[in-house]
Amino acid sequence: MWHQYRFQLQPRRRGFHLVTDEILGHCPALREMRVGLMHVFIQHTSASLTLNENADPTVRGDFESWFNRTVREDEPYYRHTLEGSDDLPAHIKSSLLGSSLSLPVSDGRLNIGTWQGIYLCEHRNRGGARTLVVTLHGE
Repeated sequence: MWHQYRFQLQPRRRGFHLVTDEILGHCPALREMRVGLMHVFIQHTSASLTLNENADPTVRGDFESWFNRTVREDEPYYRHTLEGSDDLPAHIKSSLLGSSLSLPVSDGRLNIGTWQGIYLCEHRNRGGARTLVVTLHGE
């Protein structure tokens, strides 16, 4: 069986946000799957997705701090600057983390680790609502 959902996540401020439950709430067919895959794709070039720690929020804050130090704003060699000083760094961060995740499904649930969750990585100061496409395939 194949199912596909396209929806927007609520707008969030810059940072790393746990969105697993929000995504699952948009995918009712997941509960019917015995075995399969969930592919999650973000339709933006200045935000990304990753899978990581779901329990301690300091991990998400540390991610934001590390990425801001590693990919700094206002570097003199940046040429793509018309949309603000956070724009090009957002594109770089998005490319480093990626725009999609493929996750296993077992017995109607994501088969991820106990301490794992899906992050929306918002790299713009005001990115707005982000559109996801979730494709489920399985039986």
